[in-house]
Amino acid sequence: MSDPHTVHDQSEAFSLMEKPETHGVSDVKRIDTHANVVFLAGEHAYKMKRAVKFPFLDYSTLDKREHACQREVELNRQYAPEIYLGVVPLTREEDGQLTLNGQGTPEEWAVHMVRFDEELGLDQICDHQGINDPLAEELARLMATAHKAAKPSDHERWIADLRNYVEQNRSAFEEFPAFFPKELAKDLSERAEKEHSRIAPFLRARGEKGYIRLTHGDAHLSNIVLIDNKPKLFDAVEFDDIIATGDILYDLAYLLLDLWEHDEMRAANRVLNRYLVATHDPYDLEALTCLPFFMMMRASIRAKIAASASLHKQGSEKARSEAQAQRYFRIACEALEPVQPQVIGVGGFSGTGKTTIARGLAPFIGRLPGAIHLRTDVERKLLLGLNETERAPAETYTKEVSNAVYDQVLTKAKTVLQTGHSVVVDGVFADPSERQALEDIARSTDASFSGLWLEAPQDIKSTRVTERRNDASDATADVVSRQNDMDPGLVSWTRLQTDADAVTVQLQALDLVL
Repeated sequence: MSDPHTVHDQSEAFSLMEKPETHGVSDVKRIDTHANVVFLAGEHAYKMKRAVKFPFLDYSTLDKREHACQREVELNRQYAPEIYLGVVPLTREEDGQLTLNGQGTPEEWAVHMVRFDEELGLDQICDHQGINDPLAEELARLMATAHKAAKPSDHERWIADLRNYVEQNRSAFEEFPAFFPKELAKDLSERAEKEHSRIAPFLRARGEKGYIRLTHGDAHLSNIVLIDNKPKLFDAVEFDDIIATGDILYDLAYLLLDLWEHDEMRAANRVLNRYLVATHDPYDLEALTCLPFFMMMRASIRAKIAASASLHKQGSEKARSEAQAQRYFRIACEALEPVQPQVIGVGGFSGTGKTTIARGLAPFIGRLPGAIHLRTDVERKLLLGLNETERAPAETYTKEVSNAVYDQVLTKAKTVLQTGHSVVVDGVFADPSERQALEDIARSTDASFSGLWLEAPQDIKSTRVTERRNDASDATADVVSRQNDMDPGLVSWTRLQTDADAVTVQLQALDLVL
């Protein structure tokens, strides 16, 4: 037991679970983490708790390991009941043999699960296929649904413990100086303390309003799997309700962080933006002021977990954990770096590609994980109480409704900018006063401003709107035709032709705003 956190030798139990004959199969795959060992055997999976004690986790006694197993099944059945079968003992029989699920005295416990296809884990999909926009949107809905069902928890203790986590992270960084350079770690810890002090009053108000809840607590890619083509959460935090407690954006931050670490910047940004649309809660926009701290904390935790996990691995797996620890640490440092907010307006008539350009720009603008994308087509549906892809009645396309839509967009943009984050706003912006109002918002919040006015030939615009499916825009080829008679006035925003291929246009747009 070279690991100082290990308090009991479990080698006999692990050896039993690793034997194919224990399960009546030809092969068993073993997966080690800092706190658990998982055995994949045929159609079944067994997860055992390591006899370890960390500042943030204690599995040091058999009773604690049994309780953790029972709690894991209880919590995770609300997310993925089709996976979690129950808890089984490893028993010492009268002949002295250790047996899985026997009749003797329990000496260890294991969570019994249905084995799923590992290739359907989001970490594997991310590594081999990437996270496309539809899947990112499903992830956003998954998290929004989970948070809506989550119950409020002890917010005062969680806020206080956040400060303790900062200290625990500091200690972990000091334990692994080869991964976490001393001066950088010291600077990060000091900035984390200051940021915690800044946001604590706001978090207290969030807690009083019920936004601090008992959540999944560990919602990163390795703990999400596709079942029947839908993402499902599993492996929620069971060892400490306080660790599983948090602001709902703190829970979301783990997923955003993991996507970012996997170089899925577009997916991370898409998940955040679609989550905010799904919740449609102005208070969540205000809570973006906490997101840099949340992402820093999540990255720091992943860094120390990866460092600890490296102690149990060999060869390429060990090197991978060490590299992960260092990458997460770099992201933690980046998350708290100050960045001047930006406002990017993307205007132009229907079919010019505004939303495509805006979505492509957002991940590269502002603080992690990129800018908030506000789209007038989506805001119109939210304002009218319609589903996003439900066509709005023709009579709602009035000047009064349009004014209300732009007012709502500008209000949200100002809220986001006041949190230190950036915004990308896409809409027709046919009226010069609408464009000026967006520029004024940037000026009033000390944000930089860039405006893009997109243009494309008539036939391309008509084809684009005709080929749209399941989109918030109600524009048709007739709308495109009628817009030919509209005069946008003097356009001071930078004009960009969008009739070239999408990649070329996207790169041109980035060059213009970065």
